[in-house]
Amino acid sequence: MKRREFITLVGGAAAAWPLTARAQSPALPVIGYLGTESANAAPDRVREFLQGLRERGYIEGRNVAIEYRWAEGHNERLPTLAAELVQRQVALIATNGAAALAAKAATTTIPIVFYTGGDPVQIGLVAALNRPGGNVTGVTDLNVGVGSKRLELLRELVPTATTIGVLVNPANRTRAETVVRELEGPAQALQLKLHVLNAGNDRDLDAAFENLAQLRLSGLVVGADAFFASRSKRLGELAARHRVPAIFAYREFAASGGLLSYGANNTELYRQVGIYSGRILKGEKPADLPVYQSTKVEMILNLKTAKALNINVPNTLVGRADEVVE
Repeated sequence: MKRREFITLVGGAAAAWPLTARAQSPALPVIGYLGTESANAAPDRVREFLQGLRERGYIEGRNVAIEYRWAEGHNERLPTLAAELVQRQVALIATNGAAALAAKAATTTIPIVFYTGGDPVQIGLVAALNRPGGNVTGVTDLNVGVGSKRLELLRELVPTATTIGVLVNPANRTRAETVVRELEGPAQALQLKLHVLNAGNDRDLDAAFENLAQLRLSGLVVGADAFFASRSKRLGELAARHRVPAIFAYREFAASGGLLSYGANNTELYRQVGIYSGRILKGEKPADLPVYQSTKVEMILNLKTAKALNINVPNTLVGRADEVVE
């Protein structure tokens, strides 16, 4: 063989090595991320989810790919979006709120990791908290279970209150009914009347707050719902603009002008969704991973808002707050 032919042969083989290696390397596992909200409404939660994955050794774009699907607050889109991810044959679906039920209805084989503020057994996501069974597991917080405490706190701040509004999302009927039912007993004990307000989109939110003054409501409890969670900041701003004493689950609400927030730290819980997703990608089965239950509740009090509303906050309540916004 001539020297020039030998060099050409070796050079051609070397050039082919990367192509061969790429052809033989396994494709990245793909996670389908199904959210009820819009992409720009959930940056903190996505960031924490990715952090949880990172803690299990998975970095987006390096050794795992993620396909995002957002319902933009329109729950009726969720079944179609879930079906797209199933057709895409993703390795796992990470999801929240009502999207979890849509994902479960779409597949019995692809692992699903959810975040929900409700009771996952009651709403039909899992058979039991300790042994979920099937292809579904996830994370739950106390945002429905502590609804009565929110009502008590609001009454403590507004002792002259007679009628309290309860904001629920009619598009998530099961959750809305649960929120109202949970508050009926405590309201009766506190001699309060409840007035249910409905909002399933941004226009409804504006209308609900505009009606507060006309209805002469003494305060507002925002019910736990993924749509409202994705708009925590906007809800706080609306509460401040319409000068209504209001309480919701998340810190962003109080930091943006809401009077008080009381609930779990949901961004931390999205990190746990990422951790569970990583564990499943490494081979663990959803049926064997008990539903992670949050046990910590934090209270954020906005004294600036209280002053604007002429509310005298008891020192005992200030002392119980985990954070005070001044």
